[in-house]
Amino acid sequence: MRSSVRFIAPHRPCAYLREQLSRMEYEVVLSMDPEEYLDRLRDGWRRFGRTLFRPRCRACSACLPMRVVVPSFRPDRSMKRLRARNLDAVGLTIRGAAGLPDPEVLDLYDRYHREQARRRGWPEHEPDAPDEFRDSFLDNPIPTEEWRYRLDGRLIGVGYADVLPGASSAIYFFYDHDALDRSPGTWNILCMIERAAAQAREHVYLGYLVEGCRSLSYKGRFSPNEVRGPEGRWIPFRG
Repeated sequence: MRSSVRFIAPHRPCAYLREQLSRMEYEVVLSMDPEEYLDRLRDGWRRFGRTLFRPRCRACSACLPMRVVVPSFRPDRSMKRLRARNLDAVGLTIRGAAGLPDPEVLDLYDRYHREQARRRGWPEHEPDAPDEFRDSFLDNPIPTEEWRYRLDGRLIGVGYADVLPGASSAIYFFYDHDALDRSPGTWNILCMIERAAAQAREHVYLGYLVEGCRSLSYKGRFSPNEVRGPEGRWIPFRG
């Protein structure tokens, strides 16, 4: 691994828990192997593009890295109903994430953030920013996949994921709010788990579970799962 800079940023208002301040450690990597990034995931890091990050908050430890234990995963009843409803109706294509942003994808990304700001009070998002989008999702130090979901030809969801030795890692997912009846976020994770199982992968990493943050609470439904506790050990969470 070769990196250009590593630093801890000053405290700022937390994006997940409004009453808290957050402090993040960042590292910008020039090159990295999938095996090296898997080690970082196990240590609680995440990434967007070439920027790795992890929480370094002094007064809070609510951000818990989470992973699904793939061989033992069992969908609940609502997940089984969703699979029966979406399997033949929602098309999925997987390709390498690289190059320039697709205008159709960028438009969905902008609409998603605009709607999240309206519904959940997310910060206002600068629309039509292809360079920022490319830096976050398309300029990657390791091979990354782009997952596109369509319903009757209409793009309703896009996800980005890393395929690593024995594991997969969800980077980000955004969707069309007009397709909420298809539960696109849940469907994306179910598809990731199913593909990981077919490839004999042990874990699907889902990013941070932040207890008290409604936007991220859904991750706990995919069980059995594990979280990385403040002491640095992966322990069962639910299931």
